[in-house]
Amino acid sequence: MELIEIHHPYDPSAIPSGDVVMTLGFFDGVHRGHQAVIKRAKEEAIKRGLKLAVMTFNQHPSIVFQKIDPKAVRYLTTVEQKAEIMAALGVDYLYVVEFTSAFAGLSPEAFVDEYIVGLNAKVAVAGFDYTYGKKEIAAMEHLPGYAQGRFDVITVDKLSENNLKISSSRIRVYLDEGEMELVNEMLAYDYVTGGIVVHGDARGRTLGFPTANVKTSSAVHLPKDGVYVVEIKVADKWYQGMAQIGHNITFKANRDRTVEVYILDFSQDIYGEQVEVRWLHYLRGEIKFDGIEGLVAQLNEDKQNTGLYFKERGSLA
Repeated sequence: MELIEIHHPYDPSAIPSGDVVMTLGFFDGVHRGHQAVIKRAKEEAIKRGLKLAVMTFNQHPSIVFQKIDPKAVRYLTTVEQKAEIMAALGVDYLYVVEFTSAFAGLSPEAFVDEYIVGLNAKVAVAGFDYTYGKKEIAAMEHLPGYAQGRFDVITVDKLSENNLKISSSRIRVYLDEGEMELVNEMLAYDYVTGGIVVHGDARGRTLGFPTANVKTSSAVHLPKDGVYVVEIKVADKWYQGMAQIGHNITFKANRDRTVEVYILDFSQDIYGEQVEVRWLHYLRGEIKFDGIEGLVAQLNEDKQNTGLYFKERGSLA
């Protein structure tokens, strides 16, 4: 798959030649609803013998339209994660458009001319709620009119489960509730965050639970504070573990929020390693203990429950 970054206005010579099926959306999380849109587009591309392209943005449109502080926006997936998932779905070109004020100011007609026709689309595929400007004039129902016969339009209906639309906003709600099974069900893969292992207080070593302190980007939407069953990827190998998101309130108040992972049966020094964490199951909330004994007893219980989780999951596999 080829990833192509676009800044408006773009140089037409940077656009690959050849007709494509263009898939439109922001695709944060690339969840099952997004996957349904991309798979429908892939079917059309195969049927017509065309390349499959996807257009997404480098940042959330609300940053420009609603003037939200970029530091306040939390994402389910980075551009790199989107690219990895989309490559697996058979996408040939991933266009990442810088969502600037100039780009946002395009009229629906100009967007269609420059970013659908201009990118050689013979078919435009998007979800039912996709917009390319103000909804009153730029909803999917208006797109065939702007197309003027230059390309076909395919609208994919919403995907629901238990009468709930599968959506990025619903996934964020579940993350904030620690409902990882529901998050992962809507994604159709395990929720993953990345980071680099940095030095922390090293207090875990004195307790018999040395942890990897994973510095995570503030742009990542972490699950709610608490203790989780996780898997952590170190040097291309996945290990079982348990993680805490929180402020280590037992030892000191007003601490920064951290992600600390205790890796089962692991003794390597991994400071400076880039790692990934899969969030599988919420065990409990963060607790302030009166002393070390209570904390260690709870950590031992968490470790036992983590082992049971993996044992039960293995028996179901």
